[in-house]
Amino acid sequence: MTTRRNFVKMAGASGLIGIAAPLHAQHRLNIGIGTFSYRNLSIDDMILQLNALRIREIEMSRGEFMLLSHPHDDLFRSARAKLDRAGIRCVSYYAATIKDDGDVEDAVRFAKLLGSGNITGDGTESVLKRIDRRLTQEGLTFGLHNHFFPNATFAYQGPDEVLQAIHGLSRTMGATADTGQFASCGYDPVDAVRKLAPRLRMVHLKDVKAKGSDLNVLLGAGIARIPAVMQELRRQNFAGLVAVEYEKEGDVDRDMAKEIAFARKLA
Repeated sequence: MTTRRNFVKMAGASGLIGIAAPLHAQHRLNIGIGTFSYRNLSIDDMILQLNALRIREIEMSRGEFMLLSHPHDDLFRSARAKLDRAGIRCVSYYAATIKDDGDVEDAVRFAKLLGSGNITGDGTESVLKRIDRRLTQEGLTFGLHNHFFPNATFAYQGPDEVLQAIHGLSRTMGATADTGQFASCGYDPVDAVRKLAPRLRMVHLKDVKAKGSDLNVLLGAGIARIPAVMQELRRQNFAGLVAVEYEKEGDVDRDMAKEIAFARKLA
C-alpha cells in the first residue's frame, strides 16, 4: 500500500464554516478533503469527484506537489487555474519534510501559487525556527504534522512532542493533527486534539485499523474515535479545515462518498 508516509520514505495533507451563528451556539465544522486521497486520479478527474461531493476547500497533498518531488511552478499554476474555475479553494499546501532554506522558499512560493494561507509539514528544530521567521514575514501559518512510521521513531509522534517543538516560536507555528496517525502511534486522538487546541491549524481526519498499523479504514470503523474527535472539535468551535483523508490504493470514489457523508453527520 502506498501511504503518504511510504511515498515520502521511498522518495527521500464540504461543509461551510458556521457564520452569523447565534451567540454560544456551536458552528458547523468545515469539512474538506486532503487530496492525497485522490493521488491516483488526474487533477481533472479529482476535481470532478470534489464537485460531486460538494467540496469547496482542500489541502493539496498529492505526491507530485510535495517538495521531495521537485515540482515546477507551472504545475501549481495549472492546478490553481483549474481549481479556481471549479470554485474550490486550496487553503493549505502539504510540503512534507522541509530540510533547508531552499525548501522554505519553495514551500512559500508554492503555497502562494495555490492561494493557500497555511503550509503543513515537518522539519528539524533549526528549520522550524527558519520556517517561523519566513512565514511570519509572508503572513502565512504552519501546521507541524505528526507521523507514524512502522518500525521507526518519528520526532513528532505525539501531541506533547508537537507542542514542545513549537514552544517558544511565534503564533505562526501551529499543528496539523492527523487523527489516524496519532492512533497508529498509540495516542488517543481526542486527547491529542484537545491538547493541541490552542495551536491547532487543521485536522487530517483519518481512521486506522489498529495501533501499530497504518491500514486505513472507513471513518468510524477503526480505533481513532472519530465521533468523539468531532465532538471535541465542535466543543472548541474549531474553525479550521477538517480534511478527510483516505490512504487506499485503487478506486476510492465510493469510499470517499461514505467518508464525507459520515464526517458531515458529525460536523
